[in-house]
Amino acid sequence: MDPVENHQYEPHVSFDGGDLDCGGGLLLLIRRHIDPLEPGGLLEILSTDSTVEVELPAWCRLTKNEMLSWTKSGRQRSYLVSKGPFTRPAPAPAPAVPVTATIGPHLRVPVTIPESLPSPSPSPAIAPPSVMGIGSWPRPRWMLQAVHDHLEGRLSDSDFQTTADDAVRLSLDAQARVGADVLTDGEQRRDSYASFVGGLLDNCQLIPLSDLTAMVDDPEEFELELRALDVPAAEVRHPVVYGDLGRSNPLALHELHFARSCTHRPVKVALPGPYLLTRTMWLDCLTDRPYDTREDLASDVVRVLREELHYLLSAGAPLVQFDEPVLTEVVFGSPTQNRSFMCGALSEKLQPELELDFALNLLNDVVRGLPEDRLGLHICRGNWTRDESAALAGDYRPLLGMLKRAPVGALFLELCTERAGEAEVLRDIPDDKRIGVGVVNQKLDTVETVEEIGARIRRATDLFGHDRILLTPDCGFATFADNPVASTAVAEAKLRAIVQARDIFLTGRRP
Repeated sequence: MDPVENHQYEPHVSFDGGDLDCGGGLLLLIRRHIDPLEPGGLLEILSTDSTVEVELPAWCRLTKNEMLSWTKSGRQRSYLVSKGPFTRPAPAPAPAVPVTATIGPHLRVPVTIPESLPSPSPSPAIAPPSVMGIGSWPRPRWMLQAVHDHLEGRLSDSDFQTTADDAVRLSLDAQARVGADVLTDGEQRRDSYASFVGGLLDNCQLIPLSDLTAMVDDPEEFELELRALDVPAAEVRHPVVYGDLGRSNPLALHELHFARSCTHRPVKVALPGPYLLTRTMWLDCLTDRPYDTREDLASDVVRVLREELHYLLSAGAPLVQFDEPVLTEVVFGSPTQNRSFMCGALSEKLQPELELDFALNLLNDVVRGLPEDRLGLHICRGNWTRDESAALAGDYRPLLGMLKRAPVGALFLELCTERAGEAEVLRDIPDDKRIGVGVVNQKLDTVETVEEIGARIRRATDLFGHDRILLTPDCGFATFADNPVASTAVAEAKLRAIVQARDIFLTGRRP
């Protein structure tokens, strides 16, 4: 496209990116300004960097936005981009006032590190064999819309939280109705089980995976990576770090407070683990990174998670579960196999033994000195599709060393699907660790019979003992907001079946 003398249409919003190139932060600013626009809204991007002439049209093609025209006067360039396809002119807006907005020290939030952290408060113990979900619950359609509107700046935080409160109430009511002993808030406020953190931490921004194509050294190779991912890259947001990470906002503490205001039952909180977050945020393919090494980034990831954990335990959380499903990608993944975790799998990894040691050290640093009996670790093999053949497979042998040494009191493990192998492999897990046994497959529409689940409970009891087991689905019912693997009706039926099977196992009588 050749430059024109003047744009034919007036922009709705205009900003000046200065001399930033796409890999140096310009695309983060574009995303901030284009997200709040309605479809067909027009954004003017001012730039003095010559590489944007090539990179911006490529970004528009990949993200299905449309470049209408561009102008050039000396070093100054102006690009007019429509959010999505441009079909017809909107009513002429008032001329946009250009805003200078560059990723620089004045936009980066200063990080404040607390001088001290609160101590854990007492909390009732969770008795075996309690029934609970892993974390996520299918979101109502109106909640999904609210998630997108909030991410893209069209819904205020206050209105979003009010909407989410209603969705959380429905999730809690459904779990309580079927008799679950421990509840979760269903992760209703989260766009996914892990990336939501990127929208809450200081100096971190969520952008669609497809945006990263114009920010990497080798776009063609990166596009090949995207094709191997498990969900469309334009529909999944990925955190990009542009400064030192900080926690000026809670990650899940507000979720716990609201959920506990709605129920007297214990509430479990799930958080992405430190290894998963480090793998998610360390994109060695980016041309501009605020951290020199992955270890430097991991140190700050540990710090913000440790801060959050202290506040959760101080608020009386009886159980905080760290999700580390990408560990199975470490031991089972391969370049020729479909990627199972779009977040953690984009980052470079070393040999499995080194990665497992790295992951264990990070978890140790997060939880050091805190009560293990209130901490859990969840591992599965991929939870984005109902197609069992698309997820990773392999038993827990390669992970046994880490599982034995993990500084947590409960291991929540996928055990119902054949992909997880035989539970007997876990026989040598130390007796001081409880086992959260997956007894239903959340991917399948068919609800397991009470007899099937009861048989799994008996096998688990024989292996681990009555006092060590907790009963769960293999994974969450809606790990990714836009890709639930079960409907609300199926999720409720499966959780009810677990409760019924447990009660029959304990009493020997049908309800």
